[in-house]
Amino acid sequence: MKHDLIVFGEDWQRHPSSSQHVITELAKNHRILWINSIGLRRPRLSLRDARRVIEKMKSMFGATKANANAHESTKKASAKKPANIHVLSPIALPAPRTRFFRWLNRCLLKAQVNKQVKRLKLVNPDLWIALPTAVDMLGHLNERQVIYYCGDDFNALAGVDHQHVTECEKLLVEKADHVLVASDMLLRKFSKQPHLALKTRILPHGVDYNLFVRPSSPAPSILQGGPVAGFYGSIAAWLDIPLIVKVAKALPEWRFVFIGQVQTDISAFKQVDNIEVYPAVAHSELPRYVQHWQVSWLPFKSCKQIASCDPLKLREYLAAGRPIVSTPFPALKPYAGMVTQVEEPFQMVQALQDSLNTPSALQHRRTSFQRMSVRSESWGERAKQVHQLLSC
Repeated sequence: MKHDLIVFGEDWQRHPSSSQHVITELAKNHRILWINSIGLRRPRLSLRDARRVIEKMKSMFGATKANANAHESTKKASAKKPANIHVLSPIALPAPRTRFFRWLNRCLLKAQVNKQVKRLKLVNPDLWIALPTAVDMLGHLNERQVIYYCGDDFNALAGVDHQHVTECEKLLVEKADHVLVASDMLLRKFSKQPHLALKTRILPHGVDYNLFVRPSSPAPSILQGGPVAGFYGSIAAWLDIPLIVKVAKALPEWRFVFIGQVQTDISAFKQVDNIEVYPAVAHSELPRYVQHWQVSWLPFKSCKQIASCDPLKLREYLAAGRPIVSTPFPALKPYAGMVTQVEEPFQMVQALQDSLNTPSALQHRRTSFQRMSVRSESWGERAKQVHQLLSC
């Protein structure tokens, strides 16, 4: 039986999250009501949060004018939403703490979601919850079963109300019928208690294999001259800024290209001419970059968040077939022979230089091994695992 599904996740196509990839595949066989983000913290008095509030208000009230920033240009270029996915941008309070405001928020959300459920004629839907703050909706949507999908360690995630989200998550894992986690470290976190271990299983990230293997024409910015070490994704606090600066200064003939939304202080980049930062591009456009730069790199800090993560870009880098240089982190273990791991700036410099001297025949074999390693890890395969849960 093809059960309907209500998803509480981030804003639809705000960034290509694992939930969005899996749900897009599930939409081939299930009807989906996607509820845009209800927040992981209360807004602060900052320009960034003010912009985000305005963006959310526009979304809530159906504004059609685009916000002139990199995120909006990404949305414009993104693939069309599948017909079976219906998106609701609810009017809601972000991460309310007090009992009264949580009750008020639940009433607001319940009324809006049930209106859409009635309009779409959804019957006993399953819930897919990717944000712990949606826990207050459990038991109020006539749901059949609840899946908590944990793609990150929220205790380590920057920009989160950790105390509130941790409390919500503890309640959610107790109430959920299934807990799906993206990494081994998260699996260990939720398996410490026997009754939770029984319902917790790993759902690793996947890859749009065909997109990243299919040859693409290079983006113009990649053809501007000089070897390129490239990174795409959120330019956030988990990047090792001092390491990046040291390596870029040591290799002035290289270009160090970052593509994504800036979420941390990168003022140190201004002192280095060969570090280039570009706005985020649509997910479908990424092969035009990653297939054509000389090295894909992952210059991460050693921190709790990286220790728990399973970066989506790792499998995309592997499918694209270019050499990969990275600082060490646990999710690299299954691909250890295909990723050059270094810890110090001088090791990173050497690894990048060595990549240019690899014989073409050897690099061709490495590309083949990289692609073979992720060929069976498509989002379609991941969705099949979830479909089995939904069919129970």
